[in-house]
Amino acid sequence: MRTTASAVALAALLAGACPAAGAATAPDPAPAASAATAAARIPDLTDDRGRVLTLRGWNVEDKTHRGDAALSAVTERHFRDLAAHGFDFARLLVFWDDLEPVRGRYSEAYLRKIERVLDWARAYRVHVVIDAHQDVFGPAFGHRGVPEWATRTDGLPFTPHPDDWFAEYFEPAVQRAFTHLYEDEDLRGAQAAMWRVLADRFGDHPAVLGYDLINEPMGEPRDGEDLPAAARRIEAEQLTPMYRRLAAAVRAVDRDGWLFVEPTPIVGEGVPTGLGRIDDPKVVYAPHFYSTAMEAGADYDPAAGWIEAYEAAVVAYPRTYRVPVVVGEWGPPNSSLPNMGRFHRDALASMNRYSSGWAGYVWCYGGGYCALDAEGRFRANKGLTVAPYATAVAGEVRDEVHGPDAYRVTYTARPGATELSLPPSPRGWRVEAEGRARPGRTEVPAAGRATRVTVRAVPGATVTLHVTRR
Repeated sequence: MRTTASAVALAALLAGACPAAGAATAPDPAPAASAATAAARIPDLTDDRGRVLTLRGWNVEDKTHRGDAALSAVTERHFRDLAAHGFDFARLLVFWDDLEPVRGRYSEAYLRKIERVLDWARAYRVHVVIDAHQDVFGPAFGHRGVPEWATRTDGLPFTPHPDDWFAEYFEPAVQRAFTHLYEDEDLRGAQAAMWRVLADRFGDHPAVLGYDLINEPMGEPRDGEDLPAAARRIEAEQLTPMYRRLAAAVRAVDRDGWLFVEPTPIVGEGVPTGLGRIDDPKVVYAPHFYSTAMEAGADYDPAAGWIEAYEAAVVAYPRTYRVPVVVGEWGPPNSSLPNMGRFHRDALASMNRYSSGWAGYVWCYGGGYCALDAEGRFRANKGLTVAPYATAVAGEVRDEVHGPDAYRVTYTARPGATELSLPPSPRGWRVEAEGRARPGRTEVPAAGRATRVTVRAVPGATVTLHVTRR
């Protein structure tokens, strides 16, 4: 996420260096969007039974508390409320500086706190991706992430920007710290060892789906390099080898978890990533979905073509390397502006075309980016993220149509159970199956909580499930 001044600065850095997005014309809003065409060559995320997964959820975090108080702001309520609205996914932020405050000494207390959060997720059937989060590298620059002992700046300057934290990524000391993390052999080993600790401890936890290896990685441009060129070089020459190292570290202790890899945040400006192949059978491409203009406080402009430019850039990597996509963060800081309803509908339709899911930013109770207010009610337009969907499909998905009041999926059945998540609805839901499936029809009564419906079909049969509000 970016604050106002830094978003403006980023836009200036990118001016003239990115393809113009304004030439595209946004489509008219529609109540539902088919995912079949754009996602035809992008693989699906799957579970350990081979079922096609769709993740819908939010980031869960505590950036404020550290040490003995770490993760104290994350409570069971977070997961109870996620499940109550039909969400099945949380991207859980954890911090290397809390895990290893002193080099080589890992905090057992912090590991227990993470485990407690994962136990809540398990109780409410929420999949979790553990995210090794950093903002502006870490505590050496007043933020969270990489420990101070692993921060090397070569004495380069750092000027804080109290009202514009994202601009601090462009400070010379911060950029040099990233270079050392990527290039210094001992820091490479320390980062890999940190991931072995996490994966060894939580790889068998039933709630853990996988690991996001580093949040929003940045780097150091070279003289004369514009920002898009720098991003592609950093991704190709530094991030790709880093992800390969970290994948090997995780696989030494966990063969099953999905590995989520992120490009630099510059992808949000419609710049295709320079990441290379990560040689692992369970890699997920996990870009973030933020508009510079909206992060700077502007309303959504459907005619600007930003979503179309972003989508065109994002799908290139998963189509080339045959990996699923899950959007790790998205959502505007001010969702109450006049066009934000249209933005949420357009953004959800776009992600449904190419991704296996998303995590909104952020599941908390208050203002700013929070999904909910202090009383637990959705803030303006955030409730548009609630919709029926299939959390798991036992079969090959042929077609899928999403909407807030209806959902349809057609698939060729395999052994196993297909599961539907139906959010709270004043009059309930109707589920009807075409094909050799049971039950053939289900009436879900009105309830204050989400409901899950399980459907089983004859293997090989073509089945269509229709979900509609009663």
